This record gives sequence, C-alpha cells and structure tokens, in this order.
Amino acid sequence: MDKSANLSNPEPGNNTKPKRKRSHNPSVRTGKSKPLKRLKRNQPSRLKQKLLLTSIEILGLGATAILVIIMLLGYSANRFSGTSFFGSLLPFAAGVLILIVVASAFLIGWWKLRKKLQLHSEFLPLILSLSFVFLIAWFVTHDQFTLAYGNFRTLVGGKEEAGRMTIAHQVYAAYRKHNSAQLQKMLDRSQEYQHAIRDAAKAFDVNAHLLQGIAATESSFIPRDSSDGGRGLFQITRVPKIVMTQAQQKLGTEKISLENPRHNAFVGAATFKHYLAEMKDDLFLALLAYNIGPANGGLRFIMQQYGATDFTTIQPYLQTLPRDYPIRVLSYSLAFRLWQEEGKLLAYEEGNNAIRIQRIGIPGLYTGL
Repeated sequence: MDKSANLSNPEPGNNTKPKRKRSHNPSVRTGKSKPLKRLKRNQPSRLKQKLLLTSIEILGLGATAILVIIMLLGYSANRFSGTSFFGSLLPFAAGVLILIVVASAFLIGWWKLRKKLQLHSEFLPLILSLSFVFLIAWFVTHDQFTLAYGNFRTLVGGKEEAGRMTIAHQVYAAYRKHNSAQLQKMLDRSQEYQHAIRDAAKAFDVNAHLLQGIAATESSFIPRDSSDGGRGLFQITRVPKIVMTQAQQKLGTEKISLENPRHNAFVGAATFKHYLAEMKDDLFLALLAYNIGPANGGLRFIMQQYGATDFTTIQPYLQTLPRDYPIRVLSYSLAFRLWQEEGKLLAYEEGNNAIRIQRIGIPGLYTGL
C-alpha cells in the first residue's frame, strides 16, 4: 500500500487532524472585542447619569443659598433698619460683606468635602445637598421666616413695597377691629350666594375672595335697592355698556336682571374686571374706581386732573369720597380667606395669630388676582 496515499487522504478513524486556517482578525484571537464595545456603549449613559446627579446637586445648593440669603438679609434689614450711618447703614453693609466671605468659604469647603464623599459613593454629595434643601424648606413653613421674608421684600421693593406694606397693615388693623360675632353672622348669610359668586369669579378670572369682600362691603349680603341707586348684592349702579355685554355673554342671556343674585354677581365681577384693566392691574385703584363709579368723570379723570399716579398720592384729593373703601373690602376678603382655610375666624391679637394671618396673606395683594 502506498503510504503517501494514506497521508494525503486520511481515512475515517485516522487520528491525524486537519490544520485550521489562521484568522487575520486580531479580535478573534484575543477575545477582547465584546468587552470593549460594551464599555463604549456604557460611556454615554454613564456620562448622562453623572451630569444629572451634578445638576440636581447644584440646584439643591442654589436653592439653599437663595433661601439663606433671603433670611439673613431679612433679619439684618429688620435689625439694622434706620438712617444712622454707624448704627444702621455701616453694620448692614458689613454684614453683606461677611455674607459674601462666608459664602465663598462654604463653596471652597464644599468642593473639598465633595471629593471625599465621592470616594465612598457618588450619591453622597447629592443626598447631602438635598438634605440642606429639606432643612431650609422645613424652616420656611415657620412664622419666623414670614417675618424675615417680609423685611427682605420691603428692602428690595423700596418705596413701592413700603407703601404696600403700610396699606397691608391697615387691612390687618381693620380686620382686628371687626366684631367677630357680627362678622360670623355675615359669613353665614353669604353661604346662599357663594355658588353664584364663585361662578362669576371663574368666568371673569378674578379672585373669589375679592368678590366676596366687595359684596360684603356693598350689601353685607342683604341684597336690596339703596337710595343712591345701587341695586342688589353688589349694589350695581351705572356701569359701562361693555360690562353689561360681557356679563350677558358669560351668562348666555340677552336680558340682565339685577334682582337675580347670579346676574348681579356676574355684573359685579365684570365691573371689577373692567376697572382692574383700566387701572393697569392696580388692586387698590381698581377697588376705589369700583366704588366711585362714573361720578365726576370716574377715578381715572380725577387722577389725571390732579396728576396722581397711585393709591397713596390720590388719597389727599378724594376729600369726602370713601378713601377707606379698598381697606374695608380687603379686610372682609381676608376674613373669607381665613374662614375657608382655617375653618374659623382667627382673633388677630391672640398668641401668634398675627404672624399666622400675615403668612396666609391678603387676597390679591401679592399674588395674581
């Protein structure tokens, strides 16, 4: 038998194995391709996660810093209020400088602490920054922050805010002087008309508590015709034609009956909204314009005649006209808000009620109408 034939054509059972062809792909030989590809695929998601954690951490620190600055400046403004250079102005300026230095030191300290925390877990800096936020948020719910925030608002708002705060305290004083028993009786009478008033407030996008305050001031929720021509719940007299048209459209009727409490409420809301737009969203002037109506050319004409620009500057020229009308409306509006949120009327002078009532706030004064 030819041995060379046996070698070139191995028979089944022969132990001789055929040689494998060498691959020219190095990844096949090393077996490292899949881990490298997996690592590359994970890099973008890893980067996104890191950016997300860092962003939340920065937002947490930023929110904490803003609230702390508001509190410190508010307390400082109250502590060093006055015009004395050495007694007020200089200490306040020095306090601001110290605040800047402390903030810079905090940022440097945080950067160093952050590196140490990341050695244990990349989530620790985030958790710590959010803990600061929750701690400050807890403090914000307390009455002491309300006082600090009020002082800070006066500090930044300047003359305009100082005037607003003066009027606000007039409202609180008017609320305090109300006879609680009589006020409660009026609140009870108002229940019959609350549905109509809320619908009117929603239709014309105004605060329902403000409408309740207007109705309380105008009629004490005893609808009637008065000697000066006022009719119904909101004591409607002469109103611009466009007001009646808007009320008809919202009610879906061609005829308005002022004896109908619902119709009366819609006309009252439309009238208040009209004067609010005319007075460029100045709440006090809008209420005053509602009360004056078209008499003597209306409030806008009176202001133009005397060159008055706001509620404070117009008051000396009103003479016998009811300058306290906005105060009375807002004091009743405050009563309705307290009654809704607290379930009762709070005595202003008892315990911490004054601060609590100021924290709840006067409807329409610092928020949207």
